[in-house]
Amino acid sequence: MESLLVSTGVVALAEIGDKTQLLAFILAARFKKPVPIILGILVATLINHGLAGALGAWITSAVTPEILRWVLGLSFIGMAIWTMIPDKIEEEETKVAQKFGVFGATLITFFLAEMGDKTQIATVAMAAHYAAPLMVVIGTTLGMLIADVPAVFLGDKLANKIPMKLVHSIAAAIFAILGIATLFGAGAGFGF
Repeated sequence: MESLLVSTGVVALAEIGDKTQLLAFILAARFKKPVPIILGILVATLINHGLAGALGAWITSAVTPEILRWVLGLSFIGMAIWTMIPDKIEEEETKVAQKFGVFGATLITFFLAEMGDKTQIATVAMAAHYAAPLMVVIGTTLGMLIADVPAVFLGDKLANKIPMKLVHSIAAAIFAILGIATLFGAGAGFGF
């Protein structure tokens, strides 16, 4: 249950102001059809984070626990630093051919925008850390939806009222705590 709750919370916070949330704003403004946009976000996130969770599970089985502890600890600290760098969306990410429709355009642009994004990397790290990739993928997907669904419905009105620096600082602090705790072996007595 911890893997589900932590991954949901961390990704929901990390996603606020992220380029995929900005993409949700842009798609909502362009297409004005929230249901296919939300379904596109859901499917793209499930596929993307499913692959990330599988990679995290594979890393757990392929790397010794001592090396994994250092890699994960440093990865979480790197995520803390990366979270403090604001994202910008590239306009070409939103220019998918109109022939794919709203759902298809959202699915493709979200999947591509999420490749190598901090929430995808966090999914890999948390899946490896918790050795519960299914719960992590469910959690990170919920976190994405918690951050992105309001963006689809409320757009810029919501973005202007959220203190982005504070939200990014909280997400960065959580990543840093996870990293330091992992490096110091916290949780070893509990089997992780």
